[in-house]
Amino acid sequence: MIIDLPDTTVSAVSKALVNIREEGGAVALGRVLTLVIAAALGEEEEAIEAANDASREHPMRVIVISTDPQRTDHGQPQARLDAQIRVGGDAGASEVLVLKAYGEIADDAAGLVMGLLLPDAPVVAWWPYNAPETPSASPLGRIAQRRITDAATAADPASAIRDLADSYRPGDTDFAWTRLTLWRAQLAAVLDQPPYEPVTAIEVVGAADSPSTQLLAGWLTLQLDAPVEVTVTDPAHGPSGIRRVQLHRPSGVVTLERPGAGVAVLTQPGQPAHDISLPRRSLRDCLAEELRRLDPDEVFGAVIREGLPRCSVTTVAQEGTTP
Repeated sequence: MIIDLPDTTVSAVSKALVNIREEGGAVALGRVLTLVIAAALGEEEEAIEAANDASREHPMRVIVISTDPQRTDHGQPQARLDAQIRVGGDAGASEVLVLKAYGEIADDAAGLVMGLLLPDAPVVAWWPYNAPETPSASPLGRIAQRRITDAATAADPASAIRDLADSYRPGDTDFAWTRLTLWRAQLAAVLDQPPYEPVTAIEVVGAADSPSTQLLAGWLTLQLDAPVEVTVTDPAHGPSGIRRVQLHRPSGVVTLERPGAGVAVLTQPGQPAHDISLPRRSLRDCLAEELRRLDPDEVFGAVIREGLPRCSVTTVAQEGTTP
């Protein structure tokens, strides 16, 4: 069910939610958190779809806030708030409140959201695109326990992840880190098998549009205390994302390479190469994982603040060419 509330107020939206609960059942009961999504006008639906899917694991209230202080709606000069309430089949296991603010009312995004937060429930803020320079100091970031960004959507993903490292505060996280879960699990499994030799050098290769490549390198150098060389290539020459990790040990080189989208090839000394399922993670998977923990991710904090500076990065047009 979708209810449109054009030219409305936060108070009217709150009252409409109460009416829906009284008429249709316990809409707001059992919610474990409030997810606030800050999305540009016209770019809300992909994030809403991911939140709806994730809500089946994490029942929640989703508040989508889209603002444009420079524009009024329908050519009207006054401030305006348009809202939409989605429940039932249109909202997964959540309830979705879409707020579109125009004019000077758009300058107070946090004020629009505050009156709609679930009482005594954690708040998570998510910027699918265009994250603020310092998420923790932004109006929405200050009211959230966890703050999720996605450096991969920035115009310069490598710069975006470095900026996040400079502004990092406990509670920050980025989907570039969440996309590494399967890589980290597979590499850890390899090193848990004999021979139990130290890793003397590490090589990580990925596309320039993949900040996950640098985060993986930072994690490996912290965990293995070995020098890491990172090579980033033009995504036009080969698949995007992480392409290959090589761990050098006295007995030989362990290579985990993903030539395509879903399958990687693991090669170890003295063993036949074999294929491993290593799919690219969806937006829904990343969001659901991040919502499983609402305390600060200390490992991510260490990687972004201490691991990244230890990585040597070389940029080439494509593998096999000189810098």
